[in-house]
Amino acid sequence: MSLSSVQEASSETLPRRERWIAEAGLLLLAALGWIYIIGLNAGVWPSLMAMPMRHGWTAADILLTYLMWLVMMIAMMTPAVVPTILLIATVERRRGQSRPSRSAGLALLGYFTVWAGACIVATLLQYGLHEGGIIYGAMSPLGARMAGVSLILVGIFELTPAKAACLRLCRSPVETIARYWRPEPGSNLQVGLRHGLYCLGCCWALMLMLFVTGVMNLLWIAILSALVLAEKLLPQGRLLSRLAGVAILAWGALLLLHA
Repeated sequence: MSLSSVQEASSETLPRRERWIAEAGLLLLAALGWIYIIGLNAGVWPSLMAMPMRHGWTAADILLTYLMWLVMMIAMMTPAVVPTILLIATVERRRGQSRPSRSAGLALLGYFTVWAGACIVATLLQYGLHEGGIIYGAMSPLGARMAGVSLILVGIFELTPAKAACLRLCRSPVETIARYWRPEPGSNLQVGLRHGLYCLGCCWALMLMLFVTGVMNLLWIAILSALVLAEKLLPQGRLLSRLAGVAILAWGALLLLHA
């Protein structure tokens, strides 16, 4: 698909009913994720909150930790991907597809497949930190020295061209759709996978901050979710990303000075 045709489609909107259904479905998905996270934080589901403290992890512990990360990423990232999913549905409707929601659903599946893979890495990292005696359970933050180093690395990445490039593609998925969409079954899965990779490239460092604050720190989950949403959707999102990088660097340096 040509870039110009996708740009033309991006100026259109879905019929009101289709748009409302798509938005409501995506926001419901995010809301269910937040209900799960808040429930874990509040101990509503004790069996799911029984994260191991000082003893070694079992296979069930690892599985529950992975589930925690996966649902957390769905809750945090779904609002930011809504415009992209709506654009894909609009492109498919413009091509005369009678049920563009199916194609948009494939793209969403591809998007979260990438994040599901990233959650494996996050789970293994949390497992390694726990087994090394660096953190205990889901609420334990990193020590001041390691937290400071981590924040400085995150802040540096936030100011790199790699971050800027991934953020540009996340903010304007038109180029991704034009490059990877094909008029064949499963094409939107590929588009979703590509967009997910760019999104992961944009946000992976911010997600690492959860280890600094404590993985299940509800306040910081909300702050990082808002930051991800703002830098992708607000007109000054790129500037906000750079300012956040500077602030994270300063925070890390301050922790190291007082470590």
